[in-house]
Amino acid sequence: MTIANHAHALGLSFKNLDLLEEALTHRSFLNENKTFKVHNERLEFLGDAVLELAVTRFLFDRFPSKPEGDLTAFRAALVNTDSLADSAELLGVSDMLSLSKGEARDTGRARRIILANAFEAILGALYMDQGFDAAEAFVATHLYPKLDQVIAKRAWQDAKSKFQEMAQEQEGKTPRYHTMGEVGPDHDKVFTVAVYVGDREVARGEGRAKQEAEQAAAQAAIESGY
Repeated sequence: MTIANHAHALGLSFKNLDLLEEALTHRSFLNENKTFKVHNERLEFLGDAVLELAVTRFLFDRFPSKPEGDLTAFRAALVNTDSLADSAELLGVSDMLSLSKGEARDTGRARRIILANAFEAILGALYMDQGFDAAEAFVATHLYPKLDQVIAKRAWQDAKSKFQEMAQEQEGKTPRYHTMGEVGPDHDKVFTVAVYVGDREVARGEGRAKQEAEQAAAQAAIESGY
């Protein structure tokens, strides 16, 4: 498919399609295609800031009486890796990405992170092409409708707090989190964290920040049935 077809599939109309092509190009692709000189990490950096502002303003207006802590938790649930990756999957971004052969074969957590990053990069490209209002409209279409479900399922609650309650109730112990590794450049690292109860490793999680990885590990522990 052409970049123009990708834009159509995303429901977008770009003045400068080169921006969208950049947003859909992963760093690994450049290693095998020397004619390409740019990848999507700069647009991802920009899109992350646009996303945070858009969602923050939405929540600020939607809940005029909610305290900062609740708004922060709601925002985290809307913009975490899994939420963004799910939205990217629904948009068909996985099939649009330019990846190395190795990355293209990976369908695990690493691909989820790539998809979340691509969502932010597309948002950054849209902002550069058409401004904040167009970018905010994209976020409104693909993320805001999730909020009611987030609240209904109490998905905004802190997974670490939930798991700590479970561990203390079942074993009288407080979970410990240990960073098992990190990969990627300084501005775009992926952390792997393991959660332990006593000496036993219960689960692992990944994220673009240590706190996000800890939350992912706690959530994985909860979902494992512990």
